[in-house]
Amino acid sequence: MRWPALPADSWTATRETLHRWTQIVGKTRLALSPLLNHWWQVPLYVTPRGLSTRSIPYPDGAFEVLFDFHAHQLVLYTSDGQARTLKLEPQSVAEFYGRYQALLREAGIQVKLWPVPVEVDDRTPFAEDHQHKAYDADAVRRFWQALLLADQVLREFRSRFAGKASPVHFFWGSFDLAVTRFSGRPAPEHPGGIPNLADWVTRESYSAELSSAGWWPGGDGAEAAFYSYAYPAPAGFAEADVQPAAARFDAERGEFLLPYAQVLLAADPRGMVLDFLQSTYEAAANLAHWDRTALERAATQK
Repeated sequence: MRWPALPADSWTATRETLHRWTQIVGKTRLALSPLLNHWWQVPLYVTPRGLSTRSIPYPDGAFEVLFDFHAHQLVLYTSDGQARTLKLEPQSVAEFYGRYQALLREAGIQVKLWPVPVEVDDRTPFAEDHQHKAYDADAVRRFWQALLLADQVLREFRSRFAGKASPVHFFWGSFDLAVTRFSGRPAPEHPGGIPNLADWVTRESYSAELSSAGWWPGGDGAEAAFYSYAYPAPAGFAEADVQPAAARFDAERGEFLLPYAQVLLAADPRGMVLDFLQSTYEAAANLAHWDRTALERAATQK
């Protein structure tokens, strides 16, 4: 599979709509799943067909919600054998929200969702959002293909670490794919201040010293990119020499970025991304004096 082109302005309306749809489904998992450290019970997961909640408990058993980007439908599976679908097509967030709630009710699933989007500037409640209503199936397919390839590279990168590390998961709040490594030491309290995200939520996310990396599909005038940051960022991190040459430190965002457009041009996209992930991690770990001998395992060449 080739890495697909995905200019940010080519699917803005669809991206903004899909972002809110994933939040609606993600909030279902949040409402019904037990709390895990760093909110690991919250994200969605990349699958061969799209994005999944994986198993969610409810009184009658368990269920899964899948964004199927092959068939372009949302599928609800329950442990008692039900399979219910909702077509993914141009429809407002309000329409999707109402149809999704009906889908849950028909399956006998009761859940109270926080009905307002997070980490976006427009906080219009889902049930009142008639503005966001685009769905370009081809753009969504290319988005999923990029997610699938990014997920594979991030999984390979994660396999090199023997210490505490997150799964590779898709955060529907920030709308990005991420994997995080931890040094094993606590972190200073995060200052918070992320727009439309409660500070206590942020402080749980960043309660331990970490190096985090992932892929973001772009938005708000910025293009898609792989990213890497550290919390707390050690002295000298922004000036570190990292690979490849196309990578740069974005002072406003406080992280290294590798433009996705540069990855598309590379003779070996996977190798370029792995070099970026490894070199930015090493910059964070070396400058912060992580015990790398204890935390890492040798990379397996493929």
